[in-house]
Amino acid sequence: MLPAVGPDELERHITELRARVWQARARGEESVVRALREEIHQAERTWEAAFEPGRRERPPPAREQVHRALTLLGVPAATRLIAAVGESFFAGGVGTGRLAGLRRDEERAYRAAPGARPYYLCAALTAQPLSPARGVLAVSTWPMPVRIVGPLSPRTDFLVSTIRIAEHVMGLAEAGTDASEAAYRLLTRMGHNIPGGVGGFERVDPVRITAAAEAELAVHRDRDRLQRAEAAERAVARLDEAGRLFGARGGTVKSEGTA
Repeated sequence: MLPAVGPDELERHITELRARVWQARARGEESVVRALREEIHQAERTWEAAFEPGRRERPPPAREQVHRALTLLGVPAATRLIAAVGESFFAGGVGTGRLAGLRRDEERAYRAAPGARPYYLCAALTAQPLSPARGVLAVSTWPMPVRIVGPLSPRTDFLVSTIRIAEHVMGLAEAGTDASEAAYRLLTRMGHNIPGGVGGFERVDPVRITAAAEAELAVHRDRDRLQRAEAAERAVARLDEAGRLFGARGGTVKSEGTA
């Protein structure tokens, strides 16, 4: 049973749990991973219930909406997917053009007062050359390897996103609230890009698509995890704090030998 805390505390708890999942997977402790994922699902259901129906009808600020979408997905995401998740699961919507400006606003806010906010909407970083991934956002509190985008990451993150959306749809059903038609359309579109995810043109089955995505993810996960971990080590060694959030730019790369 989770303690009675607010949505912000729950989001921080979920972020901590995801970091522990990453560590457990790196150690090959799959039973621990399964237990932590169940704890994450419970925390997410509690997080969702914290938003009363009346609040759902009022669109939250764009920054909060993007954070909620990324929290649902749990991995870096392109602005188009973030906007689609916001439209499908949360009140209102944020245009992709607004998202690009939002990331720039976040970087300016960080550089003006580093650490003043509990989280920042930052750039995912390319594994090489540790520069901002174009149009891909992440959350600053995520572990560095999660915020890295390596050669296999676009596919693995797509599969993880599909699983997370399917699980969220199933979680809503368990809570007695059916997901919106927009959510099912989004999940169906994603399912058509996964072998065995969708049969014909019927509405997607979240259980089936989860199994299909998990099967493909198992093929790529370990290699992707290794590539991201190696890139994360380079980022920690070469970039200053701002560079680790927003990518290598002038003045963000450490000198050789700098701790």
